[in-house]
Amino acid sequence: MTNLDWFVLTVYILLIIGMSWAIGRRQKSQDDYYLGGRAMGSWPIALSIVATQVSAISLIGAPAFIALKSGGGLFWLQYEFAIPLAMILVMLILVPIYHRSRSLTIYEYLEKRFGSSTRITLSGIFLLSRGLGSGVALLATSIVTSVCLGWTLEGTILVIGLVAIIYTTFGGIKADIYSDIIQLAVLWFGALVMIFVLWRLLDGEAFSFLTGDSSRLMVFDLKSIGIGEGKTYGFWPMLFGTFFLYLSYYGCDQSQAQRLLATRDARHAQKSLFYNGLLRFPLVLTYCTVGILLIPFIRTHPDFAVQLAGQKPDFLVPTFLISYMPKGLLGVFVAGIFAASMSSLDSALNSLSAATYKDFLAKFFPSLKKLSGKQQVRASRILTVLWGMIATGFALRMVSGSETVVELVNKIGSAFYGPILAVFLLGILTHRASQKGALIGLTFGVGVNLVLWTGFEAQISWLWWNIIGFISAFGTGYLLSFSRVRRTVDAQTDVIRIADIKAQMGKGSFYVILGAAFVLMILVSILLQTWIQKGLFSP
Repeated sequence: MTNLDWFVLTVYILLIIGMSWAIGRRQKSQDDYYLGGRAMGSWPIALSIVATQVSAISLIGAPAFIALKSGGGLFWLQYEFAIPLAMILVMLILVPIYHRSRSLTIYEYLEKRFGSSTRITLSGIFLLSRGLGSGVALLATSIVTSVCLGWTLEGTILVIGLVAIIYTTFGGIKADIYSDIIQLAVLWFGALVMIFVLWRLLDGEAFSFLTGDSSRLMVFDLKSIGIGEGKTYGFWPMLFGTFFLYLSYYGCDQSQAQRLLATRDARHAQKSLFYNGLLRFPLVLTYCTVGILLIPFIRTHPDFAVQLAGQKPDFLVPTFLISYMPKGLLGVFVAGIFAASMSSLDSALNSLSAATYKDFLAKFFPSLKKLSGKQQVRASRILTVLWGMIATGFALRMVSGSETVVELVNKIGSAFYGPILAVFLLGILTHRASQKGALIGLTFGVGVNLVLWTGFEAQISWLWWNIIGFISAFGTGYLLSFSRVRRTVDAQTDVIRIADIKAQMGKGSFYVILGAAFVLMILVSILLQTWIQKGLFSP
């Protein structure tokens, strides 16, 4: 990096930290720190959700999967098709329940519906799984910056972890959201610049070279079902598996649901999910295009291929950046990567802190309720620092891993998300479910997924874990719930009625629009695959 690149990066980081400090000075309660005073609008929340999901992990991992990963390719695009369908159910079923409960964490609802043991168990699983996922996000960012800065990967993890902890600790959820919007703009701009640079370097020959490597340009694999055949990325496991994964992630994961709780009401939360469902696919197409163009670039630039020899696939994008990105713009891009790391990490640390405080400390130490608002904010910041240290330590332990980070972070989620979703839906959709049945079902579902991971990963695609875990947990939980007596504080915050769903459907047309977006995504992908294979872009 040149002096100009260093200057751009330094100024950007200082501005983000300064913004966080300014916002943090006005926080007087935990509602301010964790939920932005419950006054955030739909668009900021939507952009923040998109930025968190499509961040450094995606920008590094997806092009690496498409261009270099063994068995990879454009199959990854199938991962996006379930997003609009998952959004519809989260908007219809989960969002109204959460906003009626007026809670700070979504696991408070589980205590009202089942009991304190369910709340503590689910919150504990969230702390474990999201803590690990935060380490993966930090590692993803460090891979890029270690190459760009010429530092060791371990040293880069420590530096970025420290910067992220400082930034996250002071700003709270509002600073997280505003910084997410900034980094989304920077990353999208950076991806478009990469496409432009690659196109110029390929000198208009991009798609004529692409036609010779059709195996990596297949979007749909309708024949593979991901069971007993050694293939992971078939259309059906990716459609159904990611539907359950995203239904659980957006609706039953505190790091995402906390943003929805920060809106003024349920209607604003639903709109933010609607906007997210529409914005995400165009952005995914952008960084997938980066991966597509890197395929012929590697083949036509032997010197670049030599640089990649012996490296893990995730070093593909950072190696290209440092070698070919125009000076000055490299600093902007690396600044965006720094912001992306904080986007993936800050919201996670904020939600980890919230769950630790509200679901554990406040419950087991009632004296904490006597603290003033500012004292509670101070305690929340201390918890944020502790979780930042844990995530940084986990990232250091993962440096020697062999998988692309985009796969690993989704495997971690897939082991837990199906059973967690089952517990929430047992409470929301059924009157029969009891705490005992729900916890036994959860244990059984997670156990099944762990057995699949450790003993049958080669035979059963990890994408199926979301469905298998859900069915195992929901079925077991329902069958073992012998009592029909529900533990409840307010029936309106417990089981959702069919009439509630019909009322939600009748309030707007965006459910139909999301369904149409699903169909449009399929059609666009079919056209993309057909055009590339037939060489319609060739000169």
